[in-house]
Amino acid sequence: MSIRTERVGSLIKEEIGGILTRDYNDPAFGLTTVTDVKVSGDLRIAKVYLSVLGSPELQAKTMDMLEAERAHIRGMVGHRMHMRFIPELHFFHDTTLDRVDRINALLKEIHRGDGEHEGGGEK
Repeated sequence: MSIRTERVGSLIKEEIGGILTRDYNDPAFGLTTVTDVKVSGDLRIAKVYLSVLGSPELQAKTMDMLEAERAHIRGMVGHRMHMRFIPELHFFHDTTLDRVDRINALLKEIHRGDGEHEGGGEK
């Protein structure tokens, strides 16, 4: 990835994050965070990775809403960024935080099990 594509990705990430905070802050949808944006080398496509807090149903509802609003969000990004061409946005649900939470829960369970075994040792 070139410096230019990284810079454009970073700017798009900031803009979409602000748009979601200002214009799509509805309690009916989950709390949405832009975790990453990867822009193609020709600056035509931006893959936007989003983390959504809430139940799986709420996450799916939020992703569906964002997919339906994709053209509007792209227009708002284009209005705020001064570029000749605004990349086409593709939204992806980033489940990294869900996996991290699951791993942390498993590690806590393992450590809890270790503490029980240490106390009940042989005499």
